Amino acid sequence: MPRFAANLSMLYPEHEFLDRFAAAASDGFEAVEYLFPYDYRAEELKQCLSDNGLVQALFNAPPGDWAAGERGTVSLPGRESEFRSGFDRALDYASVLGNSRIHVMAGLLPSENDRPRHHGVYLENLAYATTQAAKAGVTVLLEPINTRDMPGFFLNRQDQAQAICKEVGASNLKVQFDCYHCQIVEGDLAAKLRRDFDGIGHIQIAGVPDRHEPDLGEVNYPYLFELIDQLGYDGWVGCEYRPRGNTSAGLQWLRDWKVRQAL
Repeated sequence: MPRFAANLSMLYPEHEFLDRFAAAASDGFEAVEYLFPYDYRAEELKQCLSDNGLVQALFNAPPGDWAAGERGTVSLPGRESEFRSGFDRALDYASVLGNSRIHVMAGLLPSENDRPRHHGVYLENLAYATTQAAKAGVTVLLEPINTRDMPGFFLNRQDQAQAICKEVGASNLKVQFDCYHCQIVEGDLAAKLRRDFDGIGHIQIAGVPDRHEPDLGEVNYPYLFELIDQLGYDGWVGCEYRPRGNTSAGLQWLRDWKVRQAL
């Protein structure tokens, strides 16, 4: 049975961030993920995890100037030192929070003409990140993101991300399979999960096309949950969606799923 993690950057917006840990635990979640931990001390977040019996599943390395529209620095020429120091900081947080997954956002590509240069920087920075992460037992994750929500993002397709993993050649470099992004860009989710399963390090879900609860829309999530079980996935499934209303009320899809699995 899939194990679900609450994405606290999106779920429970009715609560202050640090109060979302307790809300998630109250709703039966055993793990959490979120975009960035850096507004808080690692020890403060660890206390929230401990107080609520939660596992830290995932967070992202620093993305550059998020407020100014930056979406990662891994592929950005001239920003190598910034990325590497930021990734080292992420490893420091992971050592306190106990998670073994860190997502590194690729960044925006100004023009397709710039792709070869950005690609080279991407490979060099990923080689650094995977080497440092391996010392701490951490897996680095790449996530293809759809072009509708994030125009110009360097990485958009599952096969593109899998090819980069092979090019880097590090055993602790995996792909973050976000069903929402993949459905928008490519579709055929079941075939891609089967094809790429060995290279997938984390899975996330949301309804398509509106990124609300995964109980409405064009993706048959109960079918996919059965599939990832059959494939032997033992990681966390991140619930990275925007609730239509109250988060807890909107989790009826999860309660119904658990009931069906218990029959």
